[in-house]
Amino acid sequence: MAKFELNAEKRDVKGKGASRRLRHAGKVPAVMYGAGKDAINLSIDHNALYLQVRNEAFYSSILTVNIGKEKEQAVLRDLQMHPFKPRIAHLDLLRISATEKLHMRVPVHFMNQETAPGVKQQGGIVNHRITEIDISCLPKDLPEFLTVDVGHLNLNESVHLSDIKLPEGVSITSIAHGGGDLVVAAVTAVLEEVEVAPVVEAAPVEGAAAPAGDAAKGDAAKGDAGKTDAAKKDGGKPEAAKKEGGKK
Repeated sequence: MAKFELNAEKRDVKGKGASRRLRHAGKVPAVMYGAGKDAINLSIDHNALYLQVRNEAFYSSILTVNIGKEKEQAVLRDLQMHPFKPRIAHLDLLRISATEKLHMRVPVHFMNQETAPGVKQQGGIVNHRITEIDISCLPKDLPEFLTVDVGHLNLNESVHLSDIKLPEGVSITSIAHGGGDLVVAAVTAVLEEVEVAPVVEAAPVEGAAAPAGDAAKGDAAKGDAGKTDAAKKDGGKPEAAKKEGGKK
């Protein structure tokens, strides 16, 4: 298991203003609590911390926190990042006790994905359903990660939580509390995307007969045009008015 050490200093000043000044000075405000002791406020050098948090194992390891001449054992409980800058804004650390079980989320490492029959021979892909698992164990038994071997899977087969080989002293929290035996990974078929060609309407050919509906519309339009022409010749007067004018 990888070993991580944090060199921290106690800080007495609290509040948003004090935390802002610490960040401007290249420090990360932190707090450590748990194990029946009072919470203490700390400051940690940002650059030294940032190099360590880039390691995946940092999030599931026992951390040694050096505070002057004192040493504390802790695990990471929360890490807050700046909204858009690659900077750590705050750190929460939980003290541990050698005799109390921890609840931690550890990453899953998938093995033999390329050699699984469902992938190599049947054209499928490995679908990762769960990438972190909540476990319970004593600090001395805490693993950096859990290994899931998918090398035996055929197409449409899967590995469940109960199939994972756990280190001694480690239990999966959901199974221990009667939760469902969830699928961790499965070999599934590759879905092919089918492109649908757009429908293009053909332009009418000059001289070709128009559809019946269009022909009827055309005849009606011509009749209306004829009536309009007749009305223009008569000056637009109604027929009855013409006859009365002739009697006078």
